[in-house]
Amino acid sequence: MKVFILNSGRCGSTTFIQACRHITNFTAGHETRVRLIGAARLAYPDQHIEADNRLAWMLGRLDRVHGDNARYVHLRRDPLTTAASFARRAAFGIMKAYREGILLEGEPGQSAEEIALDYLDTVEANIDLFLRDKQQRMDFRLEHAKRDFRAFWAWIGAQGDLEQALAEWDRRHNASAAWAEGGAPPAGDTPA
Repeated sequence: MKVFILNSGRCGSTTFIQACRHITNFTAGHETRVRLIGAARLAYPDQHIEADNRLAWMLGRLDRVHGDNARYVHLRRDPLTTAASFARRAAFGIMKAYREGILLEGEPGQSAEEIALDYLDTVEANIDLFLRDKQQRMDFRLEHAKRDFRAFWAWIGAQGDLEQALAEWDRRHNASAAWAEGGAPPAGDTPA
């Protein structure tokens, strides 16, 4: 079984995978194949849980390769909070790519928050459309992470240390607040 955590980014995907690392009958990774192309990009191993916000731009290919033979989680966070987090990262990563590549720089006067909200609307609509015909799907809200993670654990038949997995939701992973004013992420922080 393969499990994909579909998400926009800035919504707890790093923490989700940290929690999944306490599962003993699955491997778990965050953006593990992000630099690959062709068939290798979506060649995830069996019994693997993957979170990668860039999959929202590859849903046609994901459907072609995995279709209804995988389980899908739609991880969400309050859009205004998510947009604020993305706005703090406007100068790099997916926000820079969206503004410069997709919007071709956008229009004068568009704020980082407005661009982030547009990005979120696009990504969430892509994921919703992809999931509309999937039999094995689950909605997961960051605001109810421990409750939803317990349901996720049962849904995939996870084995391991559930209490340690739940404790990960009390830790901050890949948080942007510590460096938001400085403009660049600390070493080891993967911009989303």
